Amino acid sequence: MKTEFLDPFTLSLPEGVFPLGSDTLALGGFATVRRNWKVCDLGCGSGALLLLLKHRESSLSLFGIDLDPLSAQTAQSNLLSNHLEGTILTGNLRESKLPSGHFDLVISNPPYFSLQSGKSGGPKRSEETCTLEQLCAAASRAAKNGGRFALCYRPERLTDLLTTLRHYDLEPKRIQPVAHSTAHAPFLVMVESVRQGKPGLEFLPTLIP
Repeated sequence: MKTEFLDPFTLSLPEGVFPLGSDTLALGGFATVRRNWKVCDLGCGSGALLLLLKHRESSLSLFGIDLDPLSAQTAQSNLLSNHLEGTILTGNLRESKLPSGHFDLVISNPPYFSLQSGKSGGPKRSEETCTLEQLCAAASRAAKNGGRFALCYRPERLTDLLTTLRHYDLEPKRIQPVAHSTAHAPFLVMVESVRQGKPGLEFLPTLIP
């Protein structure tokens, strides 16, 4: 069992649950949050994103779903051990156990690599169980009209991401690249869209974690 400290919270990570990375930390600081919002993490893993968002706004209502039973159990345990309330489901996004049109913010650190790409960061980083289209469809169903969907993705797939978001009525509104230094090209891009939002895109300065 590994333990990470997300001040003021503690995150427990048993073997087999996706580890905490710089992409999750960056996304937790990027997404828009406001008082009393209902938040849903698609593919919540250990629940790290929920803890990061709760630290920024204590009035959030937390909800998560993950296909992996161990991950879902870990996320629920991490909420409980930090004396937080929230609902974590075990299930496939394609079967949509999520409340429709319910959330002010949907967030995800999803699989990055398509099955045709020849690349893989392991089974939790390939689209074997959740494609980009399935993810965006689930986010669009779950978000309120005017609700937001924030995620991180690979820069080389940005065109795929933006066109898929629009196809599912999620209008891209904010983009921020993430790089290791000013001398390096971005290794990550974070995008926030609004369900049935008007066109108009804000491109933020590159984040150097």
